[in-house]
Amino acid sequence: MMPVAPLMIEHRLIERMIKAISNELTHIETTGEINPGFVDMAVDFIRTYTDHCHHGKEEEILFRDLQDKPLSEDLRVTLNELIEEHRKGRQMVAELVAAKEEYIRGRRESVSRIVACMRYLVDFYPVHIEKEDQHFFLPCMRYFTQDEKDAMLQEEYDFDRNLVHDKYRTIVENVEGATAGKKA
Repeated sequence: MMPVAPLMIEHRLIERMIKAISNELTHIETTGEINPGFVDMAVDFIRTYTDHCHHGKEEEILFRDLQDKPLSEDLRVTLNELIEEHRKGRQMVAELVAAKEEYIRGRRESVSRIVACMRYLVDFYPVHIEKEDQHFFLPCMRYFTQDEKDAMLQEEYDFDRNLVHDKYRTIVENVEGATAGKKA
């Protein structure tokens, strides 16, 4: 199996979530009502699965290993675009969280910001995924030896195996920081 195969499989689950977000967006645009629980769940999925797990493997393994390869100019440009797109996606998710928090505090004008952020994500991810799947992943594989591909695939498996531990270690560290000095 090539190291891009798990990434392409992950894209299918991300596409399903984006479809669910699109359905919720249609509901919001029709009713003007926000379901903060849905927004929280969508943000958790995007931050944990899409960004940390999926983009983490892309950036910390595939993209890292491509940096030292003599990529064609087209692939180098695409690599830089993908990195920037990941950054922009993170920014939009942060804006979605901020807008949802404002909505919870009663600021109805934040609905338009929530809609804009969700619209960005719904429009962005299908194009981003298509770029990776159809124009980037497979052409990049020719720059790696079989041993390098095997090592990358193993590193991806190791990355996934540690993911849940990393997430909950961070949660505990944040809780410890927030409760430091409080007595039970």
